[in-house]
Amino acid sequence: MSSAAPVCLITGASSGIGAALAREFARHNHPLLLVARREDELNRLADQIAAEGHARPAVISADLGTPDGIGQLAEAIHARGLEVSILVNNAGIGLLGEAAALDLARQLAIVDLNNRALTDLTLRFLDSIVRHKGGILNVASIAGFLPGPGMAVYHASKAYTVSLTEALHTELKADGVKVCALCPGPVPTGFFHRAGLPHDYFPRFLARPADRVAREGYEGFMGGHRIVVPGTENRIMTLLPRLTPRALVLAVVAWRWRRQARGR
Repeated sequence: MSSAAPVCLITGASSGIGAALAREFARHNHPLLLVARREDELNRLADQIAAEGHARPAVISADLGTPDGIGQLAEAIHARGLEVSILVNNAGIGLLGEAAALDLARQLAIVDLNNRALTDLTLRFLDSIVRHKGGILNVASIAGFLPGPGMAVYHASKAYTVSLTEALHTELKADGVKVCALCPGPVPTGFFHRAGLPHDYFPRFLARPADRVAREGYEGFMGGHRIVVPGTENRIMTLLPRLTPRALVLAVVAWRWRRQARGR
């Protein structure tokens, strides 16, 4: 029997949805381990959580976009006498532009972080998650339900996340493990700036604040849901590709991308 202390590991926790999820899990008294590249921001968030009367989260700085970063994170967790019981795979990046025109290395970095790192962390910590009958919350997007001309690799990466989550939800249900994909629409965070997205790229009626997304994600995850899509409008968006011819979906998304591109 392991004597290590179980924690909820949240990646990409320094800002945006990750920080909002950290606050939400802290409010429900989960011991936290926050991971991101920016250690100063992680410590600032940990101090804020402690100031609100919750246990101060542990903090580890790591670059999960590299295999070495994940290995070093695993070693640091073991060295601190911790083990993962709940994994929140929130770290992710995107990039706006036509695939043929974008830098190859930057597009492969999307796959490395959004897919390879998520899969590595999930499988690496699965034994302890199963042992604690914990869970895995993967932050995907409504982008995972439709192809995305103008953000082709990002949309494809989120489709992978949704598919993997649904399969693991089924495989691990008998073990008492919760596996859920949180699929928000646009959330005003630093992700927009880093991805090169103008503030008006998406319809405003689809947008939800990070704290609301985190709250609904936590409730759905703890409730054993397979997929959580915050907002009625966003839920409709995930259904349209299933009810509409694929060629029409592609044409509409491509039209909007070209319209936005001409406006920039």
